[in-house]
Amino acid sequence: MMRTVVTLLLCGLGLPAYAGSADDFDFWVGQWNLTWGSDGQATNTITRELNGKVIREQFDARPGDRLVGTSLSVYDARSDEWKQTWADNTGAYLDFTGGLNPDGTMELFRPATSPDGEPMLQRMLWYNIRPNSLDWNWERSLDGGQSWQTVWKIHYERRQPLR
Repeated sequence: MMRTVVTLLLCGLGLPAYAGSADDFDFWVGQWNLTWGSDGQATNTITRELNGKVIREQFDARPGDRLVGTSLSVYDARSDEWKQTWADNTGAYLDFTGGLNPDGTMELFRPATSPDGEPMLQRMLWYNIRPNSLDWNWERSLDGGQSWQTVWKIHYERRQPLR
């Protein structure tokens, strides 16, 4: 029921409809070095698991930061969308839905509540996708998806470049 409400909310906001496939996250699979801000660093290992049907993320920002987390992403052909769950060592649990846009960007969304109790949307956006690099943003919208504020921007560089 909640997923139906979320889907209707996102569609009603004019957010994209997707025509996806189980290969949409292939660009993300690999071992990555991540950087953000002036000194933020982490590694991220993305693998295909369970007969290639699940994309598993293992994020580790130690020793510079304490954050360690994991996500599982699955393409749901019935709903034609990607579903991702994230959990980390701070006790956070987040769930997202979305997919690949015609322009090649990947977007996953979730409804949330701002610190002052107002409804908001959160979005992860993968963009500038190239064989050995990409950019990722964590964003929020306080106006139902009409505008987005970048909260965290990460640059990915593949640890073993593809040839």
